[in-house]
Amino acid sequence: MTVYPPKGANTGAAVLVFPGGGFQILAIDLEGTEVCHWLVSQGITCVLLKYRVPDSGPSWHRNCRCEYHPKVQTALEDAQRTMGLIRQHAAEWHIDPHKTGVMGFSAGGYLVAEISTHFDKRLYQPIDAADRESCRPDFAIAIYPGHLWNGNTLRLNPYIQVTRHTPPTFLLQAEDDHIDGVHQALTYYLALERAGVPAEMHLYAQGGHAFGLRSTPLPITHWPHLVEKWLQTTGIIPKPTAILPQPALGRR
Repeated sequence: MTVYPPKGANTGAAVLVFPGGGFQILAIDLEGTEVCHWLVSQGITCVLLKYRVPDSGPSWHRNCRCEYHPKVQTALEDAQRTMGLIRQHAAEWHIDPHKTGVMGFSAGGYLVAEISTHFDKRLYQPIDAADRESCRPDFAIAIYPGHLWNGNTLRLNPYIQVTRHTPPTFLLQAEDDHIDGVHQALTYYLALERAGVPAEMHLYAQGGHAFGLRSTPLPITHWPHLVEKWLQTTGIIPKPTAILPQPALGRR
């Protein structure tokens, strides 16, 4: 993991970032370092995770031919371990351990859902005090997530068991996403809604897949502002201080 301290005023919030790459590679710049540069400009500590790939993503279940469970769970193990380390070092890194969340793109968006629903027990033998810290995110952001829809109406991948303890979640996807498809975000949102988990979802007509933070002529390119507003309204980061106009001075 690589820790990026915030620039300017520190909000105390921290975000663990999971780049995408289909569990074969990691888009470490497009969905990693570039994202961290944006987050730190908002006063947020960013932790970029280089989780283990390949073959740590969902496989096909032989009976229903739907995406079911990971072939191996190394990516989730890495995510759990890193959340514990962040909270263990919260005082040292000037982080509020109760304002520590996750953000992921594509396959990394699936990892967001995984750690949001698999935090009760470590998948590996505990190593040190960091593994006694909670690995439940306080909030979650999934951008064009994949592997969540099992291909049957709007049923969620059964490996992802959403409960009322799943953290508040922000979802964003484009309707013309031909890689993972808009059903991914829709399915997860419905599961969150049924469980009573606060969730906000934004769908755009155009944008495709893997647009990251790079500027495009499409409206979807402004999605980071939506995330910033969501973090403000949920109390993770403070709202900007309004500058009130000064009354005009009268003549003496």
